[in-house]
Amino acid sequence: MSLLNALMGNANTVDPQSVAGELANILIPGERIEHAYKLVRDLIVFTDKRLLFVDKQGVTGKKIEYQSIPYARIAFFSVETAGTLDMDSEMKIGVSGGGMFGKTFGRGVDISEVQRVLATYVLV
Repeated sequence: MSLLNALMGNANTVDPQSVAGELANILIPGERIEHAYKLVRDLIVFTDKRLLFVDKQGVTGKKIEYQSIPYARIAFFSVETAGTLDMDSEMKIGVSGGGMFGKTFGRGVDISEVQRVLATYVLV
């Protein structure tokens, strides 16, 4: 099912340590990866300091955009659970200044856990 989710553009849970090497050059000293989700070749990463969206571009994926959102800048967020026929869940994040981000997660991701992780960092 994870291959089907990847083809449909849905994120799936990955081991945070498996992406640590890939992100080592952008993490600050002492920053820890807490949770990670993979969307084909893109990543959604929760560290103890920020939320990262890693967008690999082009055919080779060598061009990479890193969007970094400090938890303190997140103004609001919402999650939508999967339904019976709707096989994916969604997370929407609004940042101060008016930006809005939305990501889709496959059925294999516990969206309640994603919401809990986000709430843990944003609501402190």
